[in-house]
Amino acid sequence: MACSLIMHKRISTTTAKAKALRIYVEPLLTRAKEDTTANRRLVFAELKQKEVVTELFRNVAEKIANRPGGYTRILRTGYRLGDAAEMCIIELVDYNENMLKDAKKAAKKSTRRSAKKAVAKADAEEAQVEAPAEEKTAEPTAE
Repeated sequence: MACSLIMHKRISTTTAKAKALRIYVEPLLTRAKEDTTANRRLVFAELKQKEVVTELFRNVAEKIANRPGGYTRILRTGYRLGDAAEMCIIELVDYNENMLKDAKKAAKKSTRRSAKKAVAKADAEEAQVEAPAEEKTAEPTAE
């Protein structure tokens, strides 16, 4: 299952298996962040598939390089019809394009509000600075 997750970036399984897989895969992903011969050998000893190790160290490691942890996400999808087992999707966090777009939109909204407040605050400060300057210039001309 770990090899399938790394190759396909998202798999559908039961919740219990997904939770167990998360515990198994996350340390391997942490090792992949540093591309050394020792780390490659340790990961290969666990996964035993050359193509998967190559994919992990080339593509996946680049995307998770800045993430301090939490490389997988479990999304519950309901219950299976045959035996009512709780099903879910386990995926690598940095490969879900839809969620990444939503996060960018949310960040933009909060940034705009902050910018508006900052602009309004700057305008208020400029108005206070300009008002005393006008009074000073008006006094000498009156004399």
